[in-house]
Amino acid sequence: MMTSPDSPPLVSPSPCPAPPPSLPSSPVPSSPAPSSSSLPVQPSLPPTGEVMVLALGRKKQRVLIALSILPNLFLAFLLSSDPLITLSPPHHCHLPGPLPSPEVLNASLPWEKSGRPGDSGGLSQCKQYVNGSQSAVVECEAGWDYNVTEGLRNNIVTEWDLVCGQYWLVPVEEVCFILGVLTGCLSLGFAADRLGRSKALLTSLTLSVVFGVLVCVSPYPSIFIVMRFCLAAASAGVYLTLYITRLELCEPSLRLVVTMLAGLMTVAGELLLLAVALGCQSWRGLLGAGAAPLTLFLSYGYECHSRVFPESPRWLLLSERSADMNSFTERRNSNRDLRDDESFTELDSEPAPSSRPNLSFPELFHSRNIWKNMCVLGFTSFISHGISHCYSSFRGDVRGTAPSFYWTYLLSVCAGGGAWLLLWATVDRCGRRGILLLSMTMTGLASLILLGLMEYLSETAITVFSVLGLFSSQATASLCILFTAEIMPTVIRGSSVGIVLALGCVGRLSSPLMDLRNHYGYFLHHVVYSSLALLAVLSILLLPESKRKPLPQTLADGEQYRRPPLGRRRRDNVPLLATPNPET
Repeated sequence: MMTSPDSPPLVSPSPCPAPPPSLPSSPVPSSPAPSSSSLPVQPSLPPTGEVMVLALGRKKQRVLIALSILPNLFLAFLLSSDPLITLSPPHHCHLPGPLPSPEVLNASLPWEKSGRPGDSGGLSQCKQYVNGSQSAVVECEAGWDYNVTEGLRNNIVTEWDLVCGQYWLVPVEEVCFILGVLTGCLSLGFAADRLGRSKALLTSLTLSVVFGVLVCVSPYPSIFIVMRFCLAAASAGVYLTLYITRLELCEPSLRLVVTMLAGLMTVAGELLLLAVALGCQSWRGLLGAGAAPLTLFLSYGYECHSRVFPESPRWLLLSERSADMNSFTERRNSNRDLRDDESFTELDSEPAPSSRPNLSFPELFHSRNIWKNMCVLGFTSFISHGISHCYSSFRGDVRGTAPSFYWTYLLSVCAGGGAWLLLWATVDRCGRRGILLLSMTMTGLASLILLGLMEYLSETAITVFSVLGLFSSQATASLCILFTAEIMPTVIRGSSVGIVLALGCVGRLSSPLMDLRNHYGYFLHHVVYSSLALLAVLSILLLPESKRKPLPQTLADGEQYRRPPLGRRRRDNVPLLATPNPET
């Protein structure tokens, strides 16, 4: 197409119209360019739990984690010493003269049959013949002689003669000790949520030291039982508060490793407990050896409180401390690259007396997913703690030949250590829910094999399946606590872990109750726990997966932890709390 020379040239169409010609106007003085300091500060997002943890600095984080692991070595002296201080050694009525020979014992003590199958009985431990004649039998009149070959030479049984007619005080002490642990888990777990981890820890440490001293100087069994109850509650509070504080100081990649190290530290404490018991041979010295190191932790904690026992950053994030949160944000915006320990001193300060996380009880009541997860994990903890005693005493109940105390104690401790190593090797690869399901299935299968085939199994087979059941039940119990701490929100984490631990204590109550009844009805007791174990296997399928997920903070975050679909595989590297769950 040709254009004439007088026609205007063609211009390509523009989406925007040409600007209008500027009108002449009076000159306007130019304003200076705004400086960077006068620019408005862009609002920053509120700090998350992970940011608050990183604000501590890598070095300080490691130091605080190590300080939270070390007390487990000495807490084992207070929480695991009950089998040693209540062990009843072989005994018989005190006979006049020097150490009696076997012939004198046969002539002075009647023969009694045992109620257990496979046990023919032995010389009476509570009765003797009158004046050496076998015409009449009476109760022991001059006390008892003890043949101590295992454990402590002087424990509460030998010191206060808690045998025969007074033996019922031993199971009562064991029951009161377990009830003390239950009380401490519930009360101090709630206190850790409302008052803060640091205050709950210092309170628990103080009570542990005080009641530890009072237990060591107890003059009578009744006073000992009361003080032991209080010591168990305080020690359980220390264990629980350290557990949740340690977990809240870790990023997702460190949670399992740190929890495993703390569990192995407890196992080392139980082994050290046995070594100290063989050395001191006194129950007062044994409990004093556990309370003395806690005194050093307590004194150093009061002297350097903000450095040794700082408040959990995740709990601080939920507390009503707007001044501290604003100060944190300003310092982070002014110097984002500074990560030394002195730049975030707000995290080390004590919360205000009126500051506490906002907890809506109506919202908690309607959080059905949280309640469902807590019920499933609590039920699993109840079964795993209760059935462990069945495996420890199965051989003695069935064959009548109970193993030695050292064998039972070391087997239980080593099974706990092996369970932690198994969890460390598998849980981060296969997931929490899968390994919990596997360990609970192994627990139920071991029980069914022992109960259904006990007449056909040899001694070696009974030992193997008992060890397998003990190992898997301890792995289940340990993983239940970790699972609970990971999927429960920070605002109720202490109470939730305390409830699951308390339900585990309810399961442990079966052990002293069976001892009080001389293991009468052990078969039915084991059958009930085995049946409930199979039910727990089905309920575990309702749990979510917490592998490599951030810890939930609020109740709304905890509600988003739901069961993944069974027919579709979900990517684990996608944060569960970052986007809404499409399946819900």
